Amino acid sequence: MIESIPENKQLILFDGVCNLCNSSVLFVIKRDKNNTFLFAPLQSDIGEEIMKSFNIDSNQVDSILLYDPKHKRLRIKSSAALYIAKKLGFPINLLVIFLIVPNFIRNWVYDYVAKNRYKWYGKREACMIPTPELQAKFIA
Repeated sequence: MIESIPENKQLILFDGVCNLCNSSVLFVIKRDKNNTFLFAPLQSDIGEEIMKSFNIDSNQVDSILLYDPKHKRLRIKSSAALYIAKKLGFPINLLVIFLIVPNFIRNWVYDYVAKNRYKWYGKREACMIPTPELQAKFIA
């Protein structure tokens, strides 16, 4: 299934039941002018397959993941978010400057938000179902 991801795309894996994550996906879709990204819930078959191939325990993931099939690379947490921002155009792409901040500091902030995301933004009973217009951007 991983092989089915086109090399000119990047796959964003997100927590499908998290309201903050779903809002973030819609934010990216709206600003993805070059049609760079595809999306799948962490809970999907492809999400599970990617996590397994990178030896990530799916029970421990509370992060957005960015999979680059061309380079067979997986970015997690703040690095994933910043590399996504980098592809979204001005002014959002300026956030890439935060890559100069050491990873442990960026991820401390990221982990704090991730730990509280359900409390602050809520949780859905099931993964987001894309509208027919957005269906082509999602992998099940």
